[in-house]
Amino acid sequence: MEEKFMRRAIALAKNGLGKVNPNPLVGAVIVKEGRVIAEGYHAGYGKLHAERHAFANLAEPADARGAELYVTLEPCCHYGKQPPCTEAVIEHGIRRVYVGSEDPNRLVAGKGIQRLQDAGIEVVRGVLKEECDALNPVFFHYITTQTPYVVMKYAMTMDGKIACDNGQSRWITGADARERVQQTRNALRGIMVGVGTVLQDNPSLTCRIPGGRNPVRIVCDSRLRIPPDCELVKTAAEIPLLIATISEDEEKKDRLRSMGARILHTQEKNGEVCLSDLMRKLGEEKIDGILLEGGGTLNQSALEEGIVNRLQVYLAPKIFGGSGKYNPVRGTGVSSPGDAWMLKNQSIQKIGQDFLLEFDVLRKGEESCLPES
Repeated sequence: MEEKFMRRAIALAKNGLGKVNPNPLVGAVIVKEGRVIAEGYHAGYGKLHAERHAFANLAEPADARGAELYVTLEPCCHYGKQPPCTEAVIEHGIRRVYVGSEDPNRLVAGKGIQRLQDAGIEVVRGVLKEECDALNPVFFHYITTQTPYVVMKYAMTMDGKIACDNGQSRWITGADARERVQQTRNALRGIMVGVGTVLQDNPSLTCRIPGGRNPVRIVCDSRLRIPPDCELVKTAAEIPLLIATISEDEEKKDRLRSMGARILHTQEKNGEVCLSDLMRKLGEEKIDGILLEGGGTLNQSALEEGIVNRLQVYLAPKIFGGSGKYNPVRGTGVSSPGDAWMLKNQSIQKIGQDFLLEFDVLRKGEESCLPES
């Protein structure tokens, strides 16, 4: 029964996808005598938290007295854009709280549970913990590091090509896979490419889901080669565009700013934008998650600098052949198999005619945590 109600809370939490960043996805269910009497979820940044949303949906406030609360994330106990949820739980006379994930935010981190227990409320921890944790890898990373959670995504053929030798790449995957990418664009706050992708493909990098949210577009452009007449710049006044650069060309910067773009000047690394410094700056902008849709060069740099958390590979049942200059990761590569970037926690899904392979990316030095085969 506990799992049944927590699964309902998890389903509710997903209604906040693309709307709550940089806050977490949270769902809540109030149960009395085995019957759901109210539900809620965090519907948007600055809006009611899940617990308070559920209490607002009660037929009568007094109905919650003696009831149980199922919540996917530990109730907050501090003032932010909303008052502490722990106080609402106490005021409504809830007798027992079932918690899925514990909140790693240093302002909460067990203090919410302790506050409830100090008020005489029984707390049951870890109900469907893995499923609840899976709601918020972006939030957990961002709240503990203050840098975005980066999902590196690419589509490739069975022979490992992300484009034909002439540069043509539309379309490698089918419509179902492309729809899934749009869902990811909606869920993550930012999307990042290199200027090479802009010059070759002239993308818009928008979310094409009805009612979806456009991500903040981010272009790594060390020498400000981005054309003022490209789609990204032409729409910068309506859809946010951040251009990361090390260029000192103030004339170019002023022209881009006049068209609505924002310029982020980063530290330099090997003559290019320092991605680690860029991540710190984007974190300050409250960009908690990024979909990296770069080409092979930017992907290589992202892996080298250790900013990638998750890998999504869309694998299409096609063969392009050719020279292989359009590989998903370029550069000189590693010099030994033992130096490879290691992946873990794989999942494989069939989406239409294509396959989606997902992995967590281990940082250098974390490989020792892997079990021996």
